[in-house]
Amino acid sequence: MTKEKKTGVERIAAERKRQIEEEGFTKEQDDFWTFGELAKAAMCYCMEPAHCEDGDENAVPDEWPWNPAWWKPTPDNRIRELEKAGALIAAEIDRLLRLETE
Repeated sequence: MTKEKKTGVERIAAERKRQIEEEGFTKEQDDFWTFGELAKAAMCYCMEPAHCEDGDENAVPDEWPWNPAWWKPTPDNRIRELEKAGALIAAEIDRLLRLETE
């Protein structure tokens, strides 16, 4: 019997849940980032490691909006990188939705 793999949406939801429960990120913290930082961070995780100018897959991208200590690449696992990106996009969407209801 083979174990069914999670879909992309399920993986992104699980990563967002992990960011909240394990990393302690809250909607109040997300609401602080009003200049596209969440989307910029997602973009950085979306980029292929081969795009790093100096060839270092772990190098912090120039576009990274936060403290370099927050950059946690997994260049050997493309799916994991995209899970992080998707979760950050979900956080940005939720932030924008909260603005609509104010």
